[in-house]
Amino acid sequence: MQNGVRVRFAPSPTGALHIGGVRTALYNYLFAKKHNGKMVLRIEDTDQARYVEGAEEYILNALEWVGIIPDESPKVGGEFGPYRQSERKDIYMDYAKRLVDEGNAYYAFDTSEELEAMRERLKAAKVDTPQYNAITRMQMKNSLTLTEDEVKERLDSGAPYVIRLKVPRKEDVRLNDMVRGWVMVHSSAIDDKVLMKSDGMPTYHLANVVDDHLMKITHVIRGEEWLPSAPLHVLLYKFLGWEDTMPQFAHLPLLLKPDGNGKLSKRDGDKLGFPVFPITGEFAGKDGKPETFSGFREAGYLPDAFLNFLAFLGWNPGTEEEIFSLEKLTEVFTVERIGKSGTKFDIEKAKWYNQQYLKAKTGEELTSYLKPNLTGDHIAYSDDMLSKICDTLKERVTFPQEIWTEGQFFFTTPSSYDEGVVAKKWDEIAVSVFAEYAEEINSIDSFNAENAKGLLMGILEERGLKIGQVMQSLRIALTGKGSGPDLMEIMEILGKKEVEKRILKAIEVLPVKVNN
Repeated sequence: MQNGVRVRFAPSPTGALHIGGVRTALYNYLFAKKHNGKMVLRIEDTDQARYVEGAEEYILNALEWVGIIPDESPKVGGEFGPYRQSERKDIYMDYAKRLVDEGNAYYAFDTSEELEAMRERLKAAKVDTPQYNAITRMQMKNSLTLTEDEVKERLDSGAPYVIRLKVPRKEDVRLNDMVRGWVMVHSSAIDDKVLMKSDGMPTYHLANVVDDHLMKITHVIRGEEWLPSAPLHVLLYKFLGWEDTMPQFAHLPLLLKPDGNGKLSKRDGDKLGFPVFPITGEFAGKDGKPETFSGFREAGYLPDAFLNFLAFLGWNPGTEEEIFSLEKLTEVFTVERIGKSGTKFDIEKAKWYNQQYLKAKTGEELTSYLKPNLTGDHIAYSDDMLSKICDTLKERVTFPQEIWTEGQFFFTTPSSYDEGVVAKKWDEIAVSVFAEYAEEINSIDSFNAENAKGLLMGILEERGLKIGQVMQSLRIALTGKGSGPDLMEIMEILGKKEVEKRILKAIEVLPVKVNN
């Protein structure tokens, strides 16, 4: 760390960015900022067959929405670019050939039919995991079994080939993972992975090791699914002579389905009824038809609430505190407090976070969520009125769009009323009290919540009534609903002219319950 922390988030542009990928980006970002380091965004697009048009732009937009801004990326550049692996294609072959020349990799000329035949032979021999490895490599067509002249002839003729890593037959491969501690794998469990494909593009294994070295990455923080590949990467660092500068690894726990049974997949959002992507995106599916993936942003989640929720999916600060801004997360984040076991995805907790962040905003900050609806419906308003409405409603909503759905009655006189409440509560007493109230209301010079309540209480006291006997009826008259925010605050926002108008309309149109 004395030489400067450098981390990277390296997604593949194969579609929408899953929430697990966003969490990986967040942990990388927090770790870098905690140590005054740099975060690199590198697009790993070597798998051209799975490349999806528009996916890179989606990744950049998603990270920008949640507030994760990389220091180096295809968008902003940097001294270690290019930051797309497809633009670094010429780099990788030199390292692959170096591995071949030094006896740590080899050319393999096997056809797909020969590879399948090898797998079938191993299955017939009751081999649990058929692999191209230290044993089977000697029965295949490669530069270890062919003569030097045969290899040269094949290469000169343009015969298709791949370059495979030559994994030692008997060797313990060790790494000290920052989350899991020491991990040791025997080389017999590692197959001879392809490093360069027949199309001249590198596989993830070679490209990410070479790029991490050339970009001076000090820490690789990535998902648990890459843990089985880590020993292979350790071997590559060793064979390329970079063991002394090999980054430290941290493999993050899985995000699990809400019931804990299995990894949260990209398809689970549709199945379970909640988003698993940061923002909505549309990409071409395997059949060419467009597929839409719903996002947290479009569902109404605030980016800071989303980030706070995401940070706690696998990490905790060691205290009971739960609300953390991005700046505060940066201060307290440590890899040591990342758990080893998978974390259940709890959408109710995500909603709770959204509620907390909504409540913390001022009414003025929330008005932007109302204005588009009002403009579209050509409804007149004042900023002061909108601010008061938002302050009144923010305690009762989970998502900002609900401020409009819950507060439409502020802007339009009710045209329908809760029939159940009307049948029970709209009686002769209520009508008599409200008729007097509507008549007396104009005598109030300063019509606010306190004065509105004082006038009503005076009328009720004269009649020997309690406020609970008429409150729900008054709410029906003013809002059409049987429940809602503080009624006196509603009246103050509506103003006395509108309150009077709504009461008189309700008296005119609602059927009166006859008391026995």
